Formats: sequence, structure tokens, C-alpha cells
Amino acid sequence: MNQKIMTEINQLVADTRNIIVCSVDEKGYPNAKAMFKTVHDDLKSFYFSTNTSSMRTQQFMKNSQASLYFCGNEEINGLMLIGEMKVLTDSAIKQQFWQEGWKIFYPKGVNDPDYCILQFTAKQGHYYHALQKHNFDIE
Repeated sequence: MNQKIMTEINQLVADTRNIIVCSVDEKGYPNAKAMFKTVHDDLKSFYFSTNTSSMRTQQFMKNSQASLYFCGNEEINGLMLIGEMKVLTDSAIKQQFWQEGWKIFYPKGVNDPDYCILQFTAKQGHYYHALQKHNFDIE
């Protein structure tokens, strides 16, 4: 893929605050939810904090297939990433992402059993802009 398109994609990711995170429910239907982007590593890995008891987390524990969608605000463009979502409950990982303001969501702090990190690992990307589609693999 050419550098101009990759620059557009990276700018869209940087500008998107709320990412649409999609899981698959027990009946095989897609479920979508907006989530705040916590940290990301290029297009390969994205991390989100959430409740261990949430419906979305429970779905990912049963079926790791996931997608993320980034939608432009000013232009008609969008990026869908397809991959796998892991639920991370390791104390070191939770500590790494912890922010003090989160105590309102997780009253027991960083060791709250209802606090976990979702790690999305992308395998493929689909970018749409200027009436053109760009499909690519992520390694």
C-alpha cells in the first residue's frame, strides 16, 4: 500500500477517540459498542480497559473474534480492523494501564477483580476513502 494511504489511515486512528468495538454473541450475531482508545501500537495492537463482568468481556472470553471500526468526522472515510481480542487479568498488565481516575469505575483500585484489559491484535485492515477500498494484511 502506498505511503499516502498509510498516512491517511494512521491519521484517522490518531484522530479517533471512540472506537467501535465489535464482538460476536452466543447466537453468532455481531455486537457493537463504542469504547475509548487507551493505548495502541501502530495498527497491530490496541488496548482497552473495561469491566471483567461486562457483556462484551464475557463474549470475548467465549469467542475471541473481533473487529474495530474507526470513522472519520470530517470526511467519508473509515477503517475496519479484523482480528482477535484477549482478556488480560494479569496484575502487571493491569498496573501498566491503570489511571487514578478509574477508581470511580473500579472501587477496589488496580486490584479490583472487575477490572481487566482487552488486547486486540489485528490481522487484516479494510480502509475506505474517496470511493476507493484498500484491503491489506497486518503482520
